Amino acid sequence: MKKIIIIVLSLSIVLGFVFWKFGPSISLFNKPKEQNPITLTYWGLWEDDNLIRPAIAQYQKQHPNITISYERKSSVNYRTRAQTQIREGVGPDIFRMHNSWLPMFESDLAPAPADVFSLKDYKNIFYPVAADSFVRGNYIYAAPMEIDGLALFYNEEMLNGVGGKPPKNWQEFIDLANKMTVKDATGIKTSGAGLGTASNVDHWSDIVALLILQQPDSSLTNVATPEVAEVIRFYTGFVTDPRRKTWDINLPRSTDMFAQGRLGFYFAPSWRAHEIRIVSPNLKFKVAAVPQLSGKAFGWASFWGEAVSARSKNIAEAWKFIKFLTSPEVQRLTYQQAAQIRLFGEPYSHTSLQAELSQDPIVGAFVTQGPIYKTWYLSSNTFDNGLNDEMIKYFEDGINAALAGSNPLSALQTVNQGIQQVLGKYTQQAPPATSR
Repeated sequence: MKKIIIIVLSLSIVLGFVFWKFGPSISLFNKPKEQNPITLTYWGLWEDDNLIRPAIAQYQKQHPNITISYERKSSVNYRTRAQTQIREGVGPDIFRMHNSWLPMFESDLAPAPADVFSLKDYKNIFYPVAADSFVRGNYIYAAPMEIDGLALFYNEEMLNGVGGKPPKNWQEFIDLANKMTVKDATGIKTSGAGLGTASNVDHWSDIVALLILQQPDSSLTNVATPEVAEVIRFYTGFVTDPRRKTWDINLPRSTDMFAQGRLGFYFAPSWRAHEIRIVSPNLKFKVAAVPQLSGKAFGWASFWGEAVSARSKNIAEAWKFIKFLTSPEVQRLTYQQAAQIRLFGEPYSHTSLQAELSQDPIVGAFVTQGPIYKTWYLSSNTFDNGLNDEMIKYFEDGINAALAGSNPLSALQTVNQGIQQVLGKYTQQAPPATSR
């Protein structure tokens, strides 16, 4: 009995010491430590506040200590303004950047922490062109909420009028374009295809880049070759070759021609469909994948992703929000919000969602091309005053020289010198840009 009393007293002393030492921290009456409030500034470009707000509200509900301050910015001088403010330490935590901008922005970006976005998961989630665009040295610098690029818009009534179907290859494209073209003594009245110039063909630089990628043994980093010269002849031939002339330098811009119902085939990214529907609500059109040459298929990508400033004080939290934005559930949510006020939302970047849009007569072509998309520095409408705009100017001079009668190979010698200057200015290593 005496031993039992001693044992009980000993246990009481030990337990009392444990409670005195650790009790307050494990007390049931203690509240968990509150997390410090965090505000993340998020710059967008194309989405109004009312479209992104439901996703933000959902995230803030799940993370009560975090406030997302969304600001929609103008595309005018956006790249230079964003970069300047980031470097001055007054820019956003999260901002939207084009998939071709990494060479200009890499030193200004905070890569994703491995415990937020692993490279393996990233490559499984998104189409290969996302990693081609936003990954360098195993570091992830941005993640896309969308996928976009070139697709072939076609006027249903014009194509049906010549008994045609959306072309799978370029020869079918040429044949159908010729059949749809209507001319009189004054020139082209209705065009079968808007190709051939650098002045009145919207997205011409993307089209030329696509053609170079598709051409066997050609390269965008070395265009002074017979293979690329053949591409230039093919492209300008829609103006200069009497056998397949479907376009003219004096016609309205290709987007306007298509919206007016005077253009059969028109190459453009998905967002042009919204403009066309507003201008011509009764126009019957659909969208197909771009024509191919025989062999390996290539498409042209031009899209936007979300990145984190290297000056952000909350890098990990900013990346967690980006991972949330690019999740399947949130991509569906933002798509549905946009679809309430326009034709559709941003085409899904998440590969698991492809089947949900693949049969859509307009947006389907953009997601089904996802696996074959390639990219480079000839993306139109980025307004970057930098890598794309400077590269496009050299190619514009080359196209105009060919239209004026110069030998394309000679014109490309000058273009090639410009390419090397621009690459040297902005990047030491270009992403893959060789077709074979």
